[in-house]
Amino acid sequence: MKSRLEEKYLTELAPQLKAGLGYDNIMQLPKLRKIVLSVGLGEATQEPKALEAVEKDLATISGQHPVTTRAKRSISSFKLRAGMPIGMMVTLRGKRMYDFFDKLVNVVLPRFRDFRGVSRDSFDGRGNYSLGMKEQIGFPEIDYDKVDKIRGLEVTIVTTAKNDDEARTLLELMGMPFRRT
Repeated sequence: MKSRLEEKYLTELAPQLKAGLGYDNIMQLPKLRKIVLSVGLGEATQEPKALEAVEKDLATISGQHPVTTRAKRSISSFKLRAGMPIGMMVTLRGKRMYDFFDKLVNVVLPRFRDFRGVSRDSFDGRGNYSLGMKEQIGFPEIDYDKVDKIRGLEVTIVTTAKNDDEARTLLELMGMPFRRT
């Protein structure tokens, strides 16, 4: 079973992209490849309970179990040794990816106070978009009373677009609220 946004992409957005970008083949069109949610935990070196709290929050937000990211090398000034846990991440693909994107655009982003849209400049040059959120409590699944500490969340949207303009067109058609310039 396909998600609502995936059905919309196949029926409405693909013909618009085909005409707007000038492609002949539907396989050339840009589409979402994956969405990566990550949380950096610098305090995890002193506070091991922080990993458990973030793991619970990320699992609740994404619907799948997060993976612990570990330090690649030692940095003595941060009291960090190679192999120590310093974050958590989840990679979403398929139906969960489309459902998460739909929830992000239509529910989570409008809940933030004084929200005027996301930045148009957060593309990486290869058609991928990164969005930093200052707090995880914007998601409706997170119970504000059970949160021990407000933490940031990084959302990276990976597309098959060849450049930033194609990716921006795709995300705009999918409903991403970009800031007006």
